[in-house]
Amino acid sequence: MAQRTQLDDASNPLHEAYACLLANGLDGAGEALRILVNEASRIERAQHLQAAPYERSAQRVDYANGYKPKTVLTRVGDVTFEVPQVRSGGFYPSALERGTRSEQAMNLALAEMYVQGVSTRKVITVLQKLVGPEISISSTQISRCAALLDEGLQAWRTRPLEETPYVILDARYERVREGGRVVDCAVLVAIGITATGHRRVLGVSVALSEAEVHWRAFLDGLIQRGLRGVKYIASDDHAGLKAARKAMFPGVPWQRCQFHLQHNAQGYVSKLDQRTPVARQIRGIFNAPDAHEAQRLLNVALKEWQVSHPQLAAWAENNLPEGFAVFGLPDAHRVRMRTTNGLERLNKELKRRTRVATLFPNPDSCLRLVSALLAEQDEEWMTAKIYLNMKP
Repeated sequence: MAQRTQLDDASNPLHEAYACLLANGLDGAGEALRILVNEASRIERAQHLQAAPYERSAQRVDYANGYKPKTVLTRVGDVTFEVPQVRSGGFYPSALERGTRSEQAMNLALAEMYVQGVSTRKVITVLQKLVGPEISISSTQISRCAALLDEGLQAWRTRPLEETPYVILDARYERVREGGRVVDCAVLVAIGITATGHRRVLGVSVALSEAEVHWRAFLDGLIQRGLRGVKYIASDDHAGLKAARKAMFPGVPWQRCQFHLQHNAQGYVSKLDQRTPVARQIRGIFNAPDAHEAQRLLNVALKEWQVSHPQLAAWAENNLPEGFAVFGLPDAHRVRMRTTNGLERLNKELKRRTRVATLFPNPDSCLRLVSALLAEQDEEWMTAKIYLNMKP
């Protein structure tokens, strides 16, 4: 009995952490932290599953699915933890709460603004909460912290890509100081649906505009990282993006966002009371069972519009068919792939987080924060349920 107790004590994570500290002093703090956090995460997963490992339970809600390593910069240095996974996704241990990199990136952006003399009252208030009422931050400290964070984010931005049949592209703008003046920089973002049906953030770039040269460089970077098997691209009708897409992905079907088409059509309807009926007609066209029926409904609408809304008819004849590429996809994929709404919702979430900074001190600061936010979203998507069933 005594021998069994001794073995149990030796395998107890708390005792392992004690032993590590006793043997190595403070140098063993990182390993002790790793042991304790890993054990806490395993316990939390069991509570989430409502069943212990290998336990048969009527209350079980899911099943364990191994572990995924994650390196976190802590106060005792880099520590690699084992993040418990569950089959259906949706679980993440609270001890390793998401947001570490994005919070670091936000704090760095605010600190850079302070050091460069462009701080606001909001920045001072936030920094006081971070480092105390007497703010003392040097550019050397910021550079050191930024270098540690940037190394990991650069590795994420340049990671190899996989087969990705569906790609969605969009851009948004952030106010950035560049060359002594404030400019609106374009944040180019690409997401995709992989061959396994998972959503992934493919890449991000901060450029001075949405000109073709910037989009081409961005798309070329995705290809160089291994993006392949692209069968369908959805985006808005920006001239620079359109030209770059044709050059880099010739022959790939392009879907113009149906939501934007519906919105743009309203500008060609002069009478306000006619906008709802026109919107209903366009929805009927986009909801057709196939491309042939969609074109038939469009032809019927064009005859009507040539009399009642001639400007709308001229515009719709050339533009609405650009929203028909989605009819080439399986029926179950069409609702989610006929617009860029999924990426636009992600961009709105980015805006909600970047709004705190108001004005980025430089493009690198903007790219750092956006990359951190997107990397965390990518990790969540990677461990979540599949977004689309890609099996034939």
